[in-house]
Amino acid sequence: MTTSHEVLKVKPNWRFLFSHPAHMLAFGLGLGLVPRSPGTAGTLLAFPFFWYMSPRLSDAMFIFVLIWMYVIGVWVCDITGKALGEADFGGIVWDEVVAFLLVLFFTPDGLIWQLLAFSLFRFFDIVKPQPIRYYDSHWHGGLGVMFDDLLAAGYTLLCLAFLKSILL
Repeated sequence: MTTSHEVLKVKPNWRFLFSHPAHMLAFGLGLGLVPRSPGTAGTLLAFPFFWYMSPRLSDAMFIFVLIWMYVIGVWVCDITGKALGEADFGGIVWDEVVAFLLVLFFTPDGLIWQLLAFSLFRFFDIVKPQPIRYYDSHWHGGLGVMFDDLLAAGYTLLCLAFLKSILL
């Protein structure tokens, strides 16, 4: 997030998003422009992607698409962060989309499990327990933006696995 002493090179708006395809993707097709909680809005974008892709792709193809989305995410987040002058600007939400898609892929079936996964993922993404906090502050550029959310996804999946083992 931008602090009071940091100044963005460019004000993120629809004109900025349409100026380069990387910006549109990094901003989650525009959801990163949501004034309050853009990360939450971006995470929500994973739901329709998942509901569309899940019945149409084999497990192997789904994982392949996730890897592709992650690699593309490193590139688009890097380009967009450089254009803004801030590597991990809050409106860059593609990292949440991809990481939460990974979570949804491994989440037990059912809306309750998916909503629990959403809540856990947002908790870990916001609170950033170690080592998420370390990587968030030490890894910069597109890889850093994408990687800390991958760790939040890992914590989420560990919690879901634990809950599943005691509930099911």
